[in-house]
Amino acid sequence: MTNAGKVGSFYRFLRGDEPRVLGEAVRAKAAELDLLGTAIVAPEGLNATLSGHAAQCHSFLQWLGTMPGFADMSGRWSAAASAPFRRLRIKYRDEIVSMGHADVNPADGQGQHVDAAQWNALLEDPETRVIDTRNIYEVEVGTFTGAVDPGTTNFREFTHYIESELAADRDKPIAMFCTGGIRCEKATAVMQRMGFENLYQLDGGILSYLDQVAEDDELENRWRGECFVFDSRVAVDQALTPGAYVQCHGCRRALDADDLAHPDYEPGICCARCADGLSDAQRRQFEERRKQVALAAQRGETHIGAEYPSKRSNPE
Repeated sequence: MTNAGKVGSFYRFLRGDEPRVLGEAVRAKAAELDLLGTAIVAPEGLNATLSGHAAQCHSFLQWLGTMPGFADMSGRWSAAASAPFRRLRIKYRDEIVSMGHADVNPADGQGQHVDAAQWNALLEDPETRVIDTRNIYEVEVGTFTGAVDPGTTNFREFTHYIESELAADRDKPIAMFCTGGIRCEKATAVMQRMGFENLYQLDGGILSYLDQVAEDDELENRWRGECFVFDSRVAVDQALTPGAYVQCHGCRRALDADDLAHPDYEPGICCARCADGLSDAQRRQFEERRKQVALAAQRGETHIGAEYPSKRSNPE
């Protein structure tokens, strides 16, 4: 099985008392369908990104829709020419997207979901503040024109951004977006708890937006660049197919053609941004990993270290 074809991302916030029961059911069904990827399970719900052939992905989503609390499930879909994951992992966490607010569940209330056409209208509204809830290394790859970049390096920092930069705008319309919708859903729930009103979120995130504008000739595409994804594809283009970026192993930034041409770029080790910050031990470690990956490729195998590293787990 090549694990190529479709990559499906889906999540659901709900009230669950037995996350491990749900997690084991997800593991069993995904294994039965030969799906690979990561599922995060918590008392607040499920967040999964799985890959396989299209029929397998859709079968999993249909099965999930029969589970209590998961009726009418939908997913965000993109293409993969080769295997983006090497294994199936089930992770148990306090939150399915780590914001540091396990006491706030969007199942109890969240911002208003808007589709691509409504989102374009919000982008044009001078009274609406449009916030990119993703991290700086994602924003560098692509974003909506005019969106505010909070400059965060992880989603837990977004609470500080809310308190320091948005507190004075509690009554003004605020629209937020992310890759697949989950971070916006959590953020709007937290902001409602903090007294914010007039909150909007792009339904299904960037991936659904690109899918909608591709199918509707009357909708203008306001997205610029590619969309960072948390697997070996690094990014997808506006057709939701693997993009042109590669990833630096040292700092995990997405690298374009100019980055790859820089004299400080060393494949599998570092780029110009992180070359001076690597210790001798890190450089030796990355060099050994590069050798092992090359040896595995010569044998026609995939070195397990080639998988996207766990230190930056998919928040969507």
